[in-house]
Amino acid sequence: MPPPEASHDLALREIGWDDPALSIRGALHLKPTAKGILPRRLPAWTLTQMPDPALDMMASMPSGVRLVLRTGARRVELDVMERGLRFEGAPRRPASFDLFVDGALARRLHALAGQTVVIDGSKRPPAFTIEPGDASTLVFDGLPAGPKTLEIWLPQSATVELRALRLDGDLLAPAPGPARRRWAHYGSSISHGMEADGPSETWPAVAARTASVELTSLGLGGQCHLDGMVARTLRDADVDLISLKLGINVLNGDSMRERVFIAAVHSFLDTIRDAKPLIPILVVSPILCPAAEDRPGPTLNDGTAIYTPDRPETLALGALTARRIRELLGSIVERRRGGGDANLHYLDGLALFAEPDLADLPDGLHPNAAGLRRMGERFAAIAFGGAGPFAAPRMTE
Repeated sequence: MPPPEASHDLALREIGWDDPALSIRGALHLKPTAKGILPRRLPAWTLTQMPDPALDMMASMPSGVRLVLRTGARRVELDVMERGLRFEGAPRRPASFDLFVDGALARRLHALAGQTVVIDGSKRPPAFTIEPGDASTLVFDGLPAGPKTLEIWLPQSATVELRALRLDGDLLAPAPGPARRRWAHYGSSISHGMEADGPSETWPAVAARTASVELTSLGLGGQCHLDGMVARTLRDADVDLISLKLGINVLNGDSMRERVFIAAVHSFLDTIRDAKPLIPILVVSPILCPAAEDRPGPTLNDGTAIYTPDRPETLALGALTARRIRELLGSIVERRRGGGDANLHYLDGLALFAEPDLADLPDGLHPNAAGLRRMGERFAAIAFGGAGPFAAPRMTE
């Protein structure tokens, strides 16, 4: 793609990022940069509390974030500087941008010219280097005439500095219609969805589009460790529904034993309930992880698949397995419901992805693109359909 300077057209109008007719949904912080803004999925105040630099990197990858505007324009240009990921020995993950026109996917463009974070997972801790790159201009042209609603889903596998947005028409007021319910989801790399074919095909995005709800995705690759700042973020978020897919990163990193995990889950739920006593909350346990179903973490990667190292039995006391995490989460929810929290629900992760789906689990941990789409479809049917915990009309507190 040509650099931004090569694509300017005098007929195009630049839109300010603070234009009230432009909505940037799914981002909780628009961090100013020298040339634009960087959408982040955690609030600005969390920057002073990062326990791991990788958490800020994951929060700065805009999984589920999209630009929403209504316009009669036939051409849209978006200048970006993306920073993608490449694991040593593997190709760079593409930074994909999905354009929806009036709710239908119309175009998928890729940016590959930007910076690249190269990860050497053979070292402990993993080593990171950054390769330089250039800005790109994404051109969505040949759009249908007349007023229409555009959504541009930003990449789930790269950070994206938004530098400029240009149209060959005006922004219009949003189309009238009923307000959609707002759903926030917290989870691990499986929810982050880097293996999806595009940003609108992570499993939370598939579920949100199927159920016609507004998504805020806090799927944070490798970083779902029940951090208090995430609980406070959800406590303060303007949302109607919350789901929490917990446990797999705790197992992956061997970051908690059973005693601390139980207390951390209760504390996380208590923080949300301090401000949202009635909102439906759905706790989801891990999907199938063959290497860790009955063997405690940590999980390691030999370059082809996930495995758990051997450890003395005395050091495994209280360590967590996937099966045990499911038992604990189910028990926690049952006990709290017995204590009066009727709007707290539990979903066994095996209902989303289990042994019959193994062909779509190539590394033993992360579903591939087909597996993620199926997870989203199943979650939509279970959580939002029929008598599911998210099927009820919007609640007011």
